[in-house]
Amino acid sequence: MSTGGTGRVAVISGGTTGIGLATARRFLRDGYRVGVFGHSAESVRQAGASLAESVEAGRAVASQVDLRKPEAIQSFFNDIGARFGAPSVLVCCAGVSPKGNNGPSLVGTIPRGEWDDVLSINLTGAMLCCQYVLPDMQNNRFGRIIFVGSLAGRTRPLIAGPAYAVSKAALAGLSRSLVTQYGRFGITANVVAPGRILSGMTGPASSDVNRQAITRIPAGRLGTTDEVSAAIAFLASDEAGFVNGAILDVNGGEFTPS
Repeated sequence: MSTGGTGRVAVISGGTTGIGLATARRFLRDGYRVGVFGHSAESVRQAGASLAESVEAGRAVASQVDLRKPEAIQSFFNDIGARFGAPSVLVCCAGVSPKGNNGPSLVGTIPRGEWDDVLSINLTGAMLCCQYVLPDMQNNRFGRIIFVGSLAGRTRPLIAGPAYAVSKAALAGLSRSLVTQYGRFGITANVVAPGRILSGMTGPASSDVNRQAITRIPAGRLGTTDEVSAAIAFLASDEAGFVNGAILDVNGGEFTPS
């Protein structure tokens, strides 16, 4: 597959860990210049170390950004524009999925603060990132926007809480709105919906939750972050120019919509 990434600029929210970091590595291999950001200083430090060769070569930057603060998002995109130029690819991978000692919150008792925080980061943050890249994408008549959704936003959530499930399901609506309003400018917007993926968020494969999840997956295993990043790389490529408003499930067959 020819990704066509050489010289292009990609931004990845939530790009300092897990799927986002795997996508950053994939994009760098494909010739992109890449800006990633994460919420915690430690994740940014670790991502910077992981991408050290590309950072030192001036092809990557890792920053700390709070998606609940629009001014922080704007500052990051201003910095990326000054360093690399306008992004032509945006991957919205940031996501939080809070759980207590007894598992996810119930709809009937979820604290308002938890609900607001999850939607602010997972959904509103994605929309704000779109607002910062759309003008240049429209002017350049090319853009690729990929939202990282979730199996929890595709079918009945068994592990995730209600705020997470709602926020990830809503990304499909945001994608379709972008298709309607910006598709004529050469901009595509799609969703990659991972199932249970082996990452820091899901914990070790040997955990009880993951062992139970594997019994529901026809592939008989958890997915990898590289498998998800490969799907993202395809949707970012020139070859995916006629794929718009789609949801690409990467779940080992656990959910197969008709």
